[in-house]
Amino acid sequence: MKTKILILAAMTFSMVGMSQKTEIKAAEKALKAGDVATAKTTLEGAASLIESADPKLKAQYHFVKGNTYYDLAKNGDLTAFDVAISSYKETIAIEEKGKVKYTAEAQQKLTAMTADLVNAAVADNNEKKFKEAAEKLYLGYKLSPKDTLYLYYAASSAVNGGHYEEALAYYQELKDIGYDGSGVRYSGVNVETGEVQEMDKAQRDLLVKAGTLKDPKDETTPSKSPEIVKNMALIYTQLGQDDKALEAYVDARANDPNDVNLILNEANLHYKLGDKEKFKELMAKATEMAPDNPDLQYNIGVINMEQGNLEEARAAYKKALEINPGYINAQLNLSTTYVNEGNGLIDEMNTLGNSRADIARYDELKQKKDDLFLEGAQILEDALKLNPDNQGILSQLKNIYGALGDNDNFMRIKKLLGE
Repeated sequence: MKTKILILAAMTFSMVGMSQKTEIKAAEKALKAGDVATAKTTLEGAASLIESADPKLKAQYHFVKGNTYYDLAKNGDLTAFDVAISSYKETIAIEEKGKVKYTAEAQQKLTAMTADLVNAAVADNNEKKFKEAAEKLYLGYKLSPKDTLYLYYAASSAVNGGHYEEALAYYQELKDIGYDGSGVRYSGVNVETGEVQEMDKAQRDLLVKAGTLKDPKDETTPSKSPEIVKNMALIYTQLGQDDKALEAYVDARANDPNDVNLILNEANLHYKLGDKEKFKELMAKATEMAPDNPDLQYNIGVINMEQGNLEEARAAYKKALEINPGYINAQLNLSTTYVNEGNGLIDEMNTLGNSRADIARYDELKQKKDDLFLEGAQILEDALKLNPDNQGILSQLKNIYGALGDNDNFMRIKKLLGE
């Protein structure tokens, strides 16, 4: 009886193996016919028994599964990329311990998949599908970890789409692996077309020697580490994680101590957290670092304006305009400080009653408000002399004259706007 039981068990095992082979071949046949859905279903039917199969059959199964899910991925199923990747890698891992049949082709498929992912990500970015682009670029990086630039671009795509938590995870991974991103860009001018072309050094040098390229140029690209830690700080601020943001700003400034905008952003965060002394200290440091930078002065104005420090904001905007008299945004914001102050008086005006004292106070506040509005209008009238067609200046002027009830000037500006 024992012998019979052993023979029966062997026969049963053989039948299972035959069944798996049949299903895998059926999946291959369906795949060749372009019927990916049937191939997928057939493989799912064999999945429960594949772990007990011999290594050769298991390698074949995972290779066919990789091909199936790769086709699904190419047909638009982004989630299939992960399955295809893991299946090809499983094929390679199995064959490392035994007979090699599918490894070379699996590796080729993985390489091709990397290119497909990157190309699809470029298309997604062009269509503003930033989340999908970031996910594909990240998969491309996972497939080819030496190509850390894919991870960097994944973070950039996530930022562009406003997916800050995903971007933060990508930036953290870049930081953890010590990504630098610096290097040398090799280029030359195509003799026939006159266009600048970039390529690797060996190819560039060969084309220069052949006479098809001229004016070879080697340009050093700067490290991206300061940008990464800076973006991490900005994202932490955006997500309201203030403690982590402060730590990140310290890290970012250590990487790039001459970036005055980092100092401004950190100063703004200290103000938000109630540390006004640190805010003033950092603002003074920024001004000292770049006293003749109109953008810096403008940003100082913006921060003070956001905090309600109108006098400090005006001083900064005026300083920006001293350096660059045609700085339109500084002119617009300087005007707005007067309009905002005037608007602030309206609240009190609306609370006043009809007593003689209230009427007198109302008239006083109205005159002050009108004077502030006129001050804002005059700034824009002066700006209009240098920029007579600027729509932002004209629109703000129209609103001010409308609020003042100055119909003549209102209609004049409206006409200039082409309304």
